[in-house]
Amino acid sequence: METIKKQPLLSGVLILFLAAMVFANVGGSMYDGLLPLYLKDLDADITQIGLFFTLAQIVPLFLQILGGWVSDSLGRLRAIAIGSVFGVLGYIPLVLADKWQWLLLATAIGAIARSLVGPSFDAFIAEHSSEQNRGRVYGISQAIFMIVMVVGPPLGGWLTGAYGFKLMLLVAGAFYFIATVMRLSMAREAVKGEKANGEHKKLSFNDLKSNLGSMIGLLLSGGLITWMLITDGLRDVSFQFSGNLFPVYMQESGGLNYQQIGWVTSMFGVFMMLSTIPGGWLSDKAGERVSIALGMVLLSLALFILVNIPQGVEYQWLFFVGWAVAGLGAGISGPAYQSLISKAVPQKLRGLAFGLFSTSLGVFSLPAPWIGAQLWDRIGPKAPFTITAIVILLSVIPIWLKFKLPDSAEPVDADKPIDESVPIAAG
Repeated sequence: METIKKQPLLSGVLILFLAAMVFANVGGSMYDGLLPLYLKDLDADITQIGLFFTLAQIVPLFLQILGGWVSDSLGRLRAIAIGSVFGVLGYIPLVLADKWQWLLLATAIGAIARSLVGPSFDAFIAEHSSEQNRGRVYGISQAIFMIVMVVGPPLGGWLTGAYGFKLMLLVAGAFYFIATVMRLSMAREAVKGEKANGEHKKLSFNDLKSNLGSMIGLLLSGGLITWMLITDGLRDVSFQFSGNLFPVYMQESGGLNYQQIGWVTSMFGVFMMLSTIPGGWLSDKAGERVSIALGMVLLSLALFILVNIPQGVEYQWLFFVGWAVAGLGAGISGPAYQSLISKAVPQKLRGLAFGLFSTSLGVFSLPAPWIGAQLWDRIGPKAPFTITAIVILLSVIPIWLKFKLPDSAEPVDADKPIDESVPIAAG
């Protein structure tokens, strides 16, 4: 009797793809958590830090949908390669800035990169998995991806503390440049494959109108996608209140230095890495809403822990506890959330969908960082974080009631052969 060889969950192409992602995001994670402190080092006060992150959202607001459309039209690997070139350029003003306002240019260029790479990342993984194992594939992929959160923040904190922000950013840029070379190589091989198959992918305004019309129809249908957008939007507004202020909070209220902030942030990555694979398994076995709801409860609990830590060196270990709980929450919910989006929309709309949900930046969340800074100044440093924790906890209600797939869970051609084959030797 002929035996059927079991296919591995991760293909060689996907492993190479994730390796490039790790290099790129080690660079980003080296400075991302320290960016508010870099602004402070460039003489920005707490209100200006909030204003900066509000202004920094304007470019992504216009690009997130377009980035997903480019990914759907040109292919995931080509979109990522184009975005990576902008990512390299974004490091130039980041390193050379002598005033905090110059960092707005860096974030604008970086937003172009993220709008092209982010939606393509999630869609590429979806297209290299089946409906039955998608949660596990996302879980394993995120576990590998979380290497960036384990390595990047401590390395960035150490380099900043020992040599300053400029040298740290140069090292981060070198990591990103290596990733860009790998991505350009993969995209070139993908284009060769398209030509060999007689394919010719291009951007079409008619396709954009058609895909936007389909996506708007899903958003206004009152079904799963509608509720996911509402819930994601509310959570995003609450996260924008506080997320970018947390490094300042840990420095001023917790007394942590650059290296300690790096190690604390790394704890988040360690526990997210440990929980993504179980989270993906739970998503496949019990359903996505179970994993997402559990993750939101843990994230809310983490914030309540972190903002109620007494002052004093003897209590600093509690920051590691809080970030560990946050890592568990993000790791358990992340694969399920991505899996649910990929199943709820047709394959041809996945780039648009992930572009919308991965950043979830809109008119309502745009002023949130500035409002969070005002809450810090007028009520107290704990205020924006407490509001975030309450909103995340309340989001569990619509998640449990509404995050259910219809009987025909996989919309269309979800398991059709992928159209971007890249030899493993491409990188």
